[in-house]
Amino acid sequence: MRRTKSGLPQYCSWNIDQHGKRRVRFRKAGFSTYLNGTPWSEDFMRQHAAALDGVKAPAAGNIGAECTKPGSFNALVVSYYRSADFANLKPSTQAQRRNVIERFRAEHGTKPLKGLSRDHIKAIIASKAATPEAANHLLKVLRVMLAYAVDEKMIAANPAIGLKKYRKHTNGFHLWSEEEIAQFETRHPVGTKARTALALMLYTSQRRGDVIHMGWQHVRSDEITVTQQKTGVTLVIPMHPGLKSALESLPRTNLTFLMTEHDAPFTNAGFGNWWRDRCNEAGLLQCTAHGLRKAATVRFVEAGCTDEQIMSFTGIRSPSVLKIYKRGADQRRLARQALNIQLGAESEQKLSNLPSRLDKTARN
Repeated sequence: MRRTKSGLPQYCSWNIDQHGKRRVRFRKAGFSTYLNGTPWSEDFMRQHAAALDGVKAPAAGNIGAECTKPGSFNALVVSYYRSADFANLKPSTQAQRRNVIERFRAEHGTKPLKGLSRDHIKAIIASKAATPEAANHLLKVLRVMLAYAVDEKMIAANPAIGLKKYRKHTNGFHLWSEEEIAQFETRHPVGTKARTALALMLYTSQRRGDVIHMGWQHVRSDEITVTQQKTGVTLVIPMHPGLKSALESLPRTNLTFLMTEHDAPFTNAGFGNWWRDRCNEAGLLQCTAHGLRKAATVRFVEAGCTDEQIMSFTGIRSPSVLKIYKRGADQRRLARQALNIQLGAESEQKLSNLPSRLDKTARN
């Protein structure tokens, strides 16, 4: 990539922002944004690439600072996309948040922020009551955005603070049963790409976005290392014999274990679509990749592993999240324990009554 006279990447220059701070500014084809961090660092260049691709506000709606009405939600979006708050998010989180923001912006972008009240937010969230997950996600993003607006003195107070989320009446992604896993294995035998993908997800208990980046370069002896994209946490996972067997015949020249039909690594969305087709082929229309992560966790629970052991292997960081994953397994395990206790008590009762019956028989 070409350097400018100041030693910065192409289209970049040093600039003094509104707070008097010296920062790097990106300018190209009428679009301008600030880039954060050390020039040429990995994070800085990721922001630079995003700017080149038009990921910021102009790409989403062709609305830049020059054509945005001051004090509007559009103005807040432009400012937020350029902020360190947004730049420091994981790329996957940026994409998810941008999708929510742009949908809201399309409907309310031109409205003034100062006119946005608590009642307005409640009504907007209530309009999504049929999809409580989407409603709660929007509320979460609006809280963040409006908190930023308060910090930037665009509004005096955050009207989204204190609003209650909708209660979710769901356990989330469908948990694969052992019968469903066996059904998938029957349809996709050992040696197929689908079976390899199953083994990677089931025996590492990782998200699909992490599994698609795994390759031989991450394997050392009988362990595989993964840095989770969502959390940034690096895990060293001992390899299950089933995973070793699934990988042993794979070529060692590919960048990743799982490759597309065009011999390229999968994207997260591309793998999701491909996996959906493989599950459908097995007649498992309700099953998803994330459901396998839950199944792997349930296996640990049913084996008697402690919460600390499970969280260490899976990378689950929140006890409350693990509790959701464990819920079905705990019920099944505890119910079986209860039955075993009951049967044991009944057996003891029968044995304790046996001598008295024998005494009566002897007298007769």
